[in-house]
Amino acid sequence: MRDRTRSRCRGRRARRALVLLTGVVPVVAGCGISPTDAREVARPPTVQVPPPSKTIYLLKDGRLTKEPADVESDTVESLLTALFAASRQPLQDGRDTALRGFTLEGIKDSLNPIRRDEVQLPRTSTLTVIVKGEGTLSRPAKAQIVCTAQQDAAFEQVKIVHRYENRPSVVEGRFICGDLK
Repeated sequence: MRDRTRSRCRGRRARRALVLLTGVVPVVAGCGISPTDAREVARPPTVQVPPPSKTIYLLKDGRLTKEPADVESDTVESLLTALFAASRQPLQDGRDTALRGFTLEGIKDSLNPIRRDEVQLPRTSTLTVIVKGEGTLSRPAKAQIVCTAQQDAAFEQVKIVHRYENRPSVVEGRFICGDLK
């Protein structure tokens, strides 16, 4: 007897739910808004990002100065390649470079966060510039490297690693352009 009562209750609930749903669907479907064709009134909003700089930092009368660079692309590596290429050619109009005798060995960036043990470490924005050459990197030489690299706003600081021919590499430090000017 109890089973029969339960099945009647279930049947009544199911019928009530069905009646409610059939009453709600037409109300939702006929909400009073008639469909219209979409019209394009104006262009969608866009953001104009200025192109990266195509300048390098050289020295003029012992001070840093921006100079136009003939680069293949707008990447930091291309700018640094142009900076070091300028140190192998004669410069005019009082321009000079403190990078004579040094070559660019490569760069490494840490913009892509490292994953360890499935935990994403904080994103750092350090560009490591690897320089090769004998002698000492002067403050103006470091400033040329750092200020040229930091034209890309993604890099908060620049780490310079100095490689030598017959001795271990030395980390010259981490720098910000404003501190070296």
